[in-house]
Amino acid sequence: MKTAKYFTATWCGPCKTFKPVVIELVEEGYSIEIIDLDEQQDIAAQYRISSAPTMIIEENGIEVDRFIGALPKKQVIQKLTD
Repeated sequence: MKTAKYFTATWCGPCKTFKPVVIELVEEGYSIEIIDLDEQQDIAAQYRISSAPTMIIEENGIEVDRFIGALPKKQVIQKLTD
């Protein structure tokens, strides 16, 4: 099963529009960890995050996909289920 890490920040405009979509996906049962770039800088550095929003999709702990910016909900679901 795929999991995801969603890197966001309170000062990020695109994050404000994409975060509700991510929260909706979490509520629907998708495994997405929401990580605030300012509060968890160590994790952001570990994953070499340079832009927000960024989502990293992992399978068995290995990164299989990464995208920067907001995507439509259907495309995120596709990335999580393919």
